[in-house]
This record gives sequence, C-alpha cells and structure tokens, in this order.
Amino acid sequence: MTTVHDFSARNIEGQDTSLADYRGKALLIVNVASKCGFTPQYAGLEALHRKLAGEGFAVLGFPCDQFGHQEPGDEAEIKNFCKLTYDVSFPMFAKIDVNGDTAHPLYKHLKSAAPGLLGSEGVKWNFTKFLVDRDGKVVRRYAPLDKPEALEADVRAIL
Repeated sequence: MTTVHDFSARNIEGQDTSLADYRGKALLIVNVASKCGFTPQYAGLEALHRKLAGEGFAVLGFPCDQFGHQEPGDEAEIKNFCKLTYDVSFPMFAKIDVNGDTAHPLYKHLKSAAPGLLGSEGVKWNFTKFLVDRDGKVVRRYAPLDKPEALEADVRAIL
C-alpha cells in the first residue's frame, strides 16, 4: 500500500527530501500561499506545529501558485515572507502544482486517498489540509475554511 512516506519533494532550499524522514510523525500537509485571504492561517499552523512537535507532529507547507496567482514569488521570497511575517519554523517545500497534469505525485496521492466533497479529488483552494498518521496513511482532508486551531483534537487523536 502506498503511503506518504513513499514520496519525496524538494525543500524550500532546493534539496530533495524523502518524506520517509517523517516516518513515525503525524503530519498536516498544507498547500500554502503568501497573498491569499487564508494566509493568516500560517499563524495557527505555526502555533499547532510548535505546540505538538514534541509529541511527534509536524506541519509541512507546500507553496502553490495555482489559485489566483497568490504565490507569485520564488522560494527565497516565500521563505523570507514566512520567516519575517509568521516566524514559520515548520518544514517548507519548493513551490509545486497540486492540480492538473503537472500536480506533484504526493498531491495526486493525497487527493486520491482523501477525496473532497462528493468524491471530487481536485484541491479547491489554498490552505487545503491533509492529516496523515504516523504510518503515512492519509486520515482526512480539511477545507481551507477549517482553521488550524480547530484541528488539534483530530491531531491529538492520532498521536
């Protein structure tokens, strides 16, 4: 059975990173953007990451520019924005596509494992979140409107 741990992605510094490095941790994988109405969720994602990191949890941020050109910068600009504006310490990755023929293989897996409303697989907007258990199995998809602070009970349930 395919799990999240079977994939790799370039981190925001440009180095290939195996998601197997996160084996044993619960994850919240989020497609993020710097110029979105949901961008303030970075604060909640960072707070959740810091609060539960010691218990085996991590947020993974994947910048995406497929929704309203809301992530126009390059990786250096994204990293700088996240650090200076929200003091992001959780792992960030290079900009990817989450939909279409060029969607990153990780996102193809996430969407298939946890379809959205009425079984749709497409990611509808920035800050769609996928909860992944310690074994790399996708547990649930959350809509962009679902605030990170509201997910703590679900995260704790799989820790």
